[in-house]
Amino acid sequence: MDLFLLRQSIHSSAEAAFSRSGGPGGQNVNKVNTKVQLRLNLSALEGLSDAEAARVREVLANRITTGDELIIDSSEERSQRTNLERAYFRMEALIAASARLPKHRRPTKPSRASREKRLQTKHIHSQKKAGRKIRPGED
Repeated sequence: MDLFLLRQSIHSSAEAAFSRSGGPGGQNVNKVNTKVQLRLNLSALEGLSDAEAARVREVLANRITTGDELIIDSSEERSQRTNLERAYFRMEALIAASARLPKHRRPTKPSRASREKRLQTKHIHSQKKAGRKIRPGED
């Protein structure tokens, strides 16, 4: 994965649309378009191998439209520029994280000491509960 080429590709091929945003800002939110919707066509994306692109489509399947577009919204800030920067950052992070293969897990067995510790803890717990039991004739 070439992060520099990926970043350039996202910035060049993503389309930004602006609209009015809710949230903080007073009457300013009623007259300024600060919400950003960033659309990226995944087929125009560069910097990923075919396997990484397939993995991105698999991991982000719920977020990709039928037109093969990934959509990110950002409306946290009052500034349009800040929301645009955040949307680009989130898009880059999302694609880079989903393209990475998960680490291979090697199955392990618990050590003898950990098994003995678990059994000791269970024994202590059962002794504590047995001590609470009311036995006949001990009143």
